[in-house]
Amino acid sequence: MLTVILVCLASSCYFFVEATKSGLSAKHWALAGLLMGPVVWPMFTVSRHVRMRKDCGFNNAYLRA
Repeated sequence: MLTVILVCLASSCYFFVEATKSGLSAKHWALAGLLMGPVVWPMFTVSRHVRMRKDCGFNNAYLRA
């Protein structure tokens, strides 16, 4: 039980930092990470990708350094 709580707390911190870096709602993702843990990862990845596409446009090239 303690392991599950620690994993959820770590997920909450991770999603807060990553959401802040991606320009998403940090509190929203931290709460989702706290409640559901790492299960939120696929939804977060899709949300981050959609946000990036909205910001950059759909027909533009995007190169990662």
